[in-house]
Amino acid sequence: MAATRARVQRRPVHGVLLLDKPLGLSSNQALQKAKWLLRAEKAGHTGTLDPLATGVLPLCFGAATKFSALHLDADKTYQATLCLGVTTSTGDAEGEVTGRQPVPAIDDAALEAVRQRFLGAITQVPPMHSALKKDGKALYEYARAGIEVERAPRDVQIHALKLALAHTQQAQPAIEIEVTCSKGTYIRTLGEDIGKALGCGGHLTRLRRTATGPFTAADCITLEALEAMDEAERLAQLRPPEALLPGHTPVTLAGEDAGRFLSGMRRRGSWADAPQVAVFGEQPRALLGTAHVKAGELIPSRLLSPAEIQQILEAAA
Repeated sequence: MAATRARVQRRPVHGVLLLDKPLGLSSNQALQKAKWLLRAEKAGHTGTLDPLATGVLPLCFGAATKFSALHLDADKTYQATLCLGVTTSTGDAEGEVTGRQPVPAIDDAALEAVRQRFLGAITQVPPMHSALKKDGKALYEYARAGIEVERAPRDVQIHALKLALAHTQQAQPAIEIEVTCSKGTYIRTLGEDIGKALGCGGHLTRLRRTATGPFTAADCITLEALEAMDEAERLAQLRPPEALLPGHTPVTLAGEDAGRFLSGMRRRGSWADAPQVAVFGEQPRALLGTAHVKAGELIPSRLLSPAEIQQILEAAA
């Protein structure tokens, strides 16, 4: 009879883990593995990476999940390899080959002309193999059933773009791409569109997210490294929930005002108007939640519970 796996005793864990997602795992699979290693009760991530993609995946635990949606708007940086002359059903190496074309001679001038076309504001048609929903169902579900549905074009921003011929030995000519872009940008679609602009089509064979908002790959830890640690070392990898609030104006409230703010009451003060505020208690200093300021009023948005605040303080002690 097979041995029964011991049940993991979950516990409150609060903070942000910067994971370097490995190749081959979905974002949710990586999240569940980290959640199990930390024995965390509650967890979520801040936007998906395809199984083909690796790199920066911020994972949120406990109180940090209340602010995970704020990080979805962050700009992101990717590195990718675009195989030229071969198109696939998914725009990456996971799909079936749908076409082959000869690759024309490409020099630096041709690459620069294409690069300029994709800088700044561009329009993309979301790929069928994506998690975007149509009538309550993800597009990839339609795609797997062999159904193509109409998708509205989306405006996105390409803040920076580098294109270079790949010099590694490959069966097909390839381009190395580095791009910094706004939320909602599909890098597979960008690669396909660059391939079309070069006159031969293409698909991604490698995709790595190297930065999201203020977080970079250098800040991240792998699942293998996390697994090799003891429990205290794993918990030490967590950043506080306010790590998700780098652009927020800090406001500190003293005892009575802090308590009333935590109960959802607005507070009045000499604060300047601010759309995004991170509110802290004074003694001891602890994140209370987010708010915005309008006409001298501090108006609560998302609040931590007293229990969450106490647990965070105890873990930091």
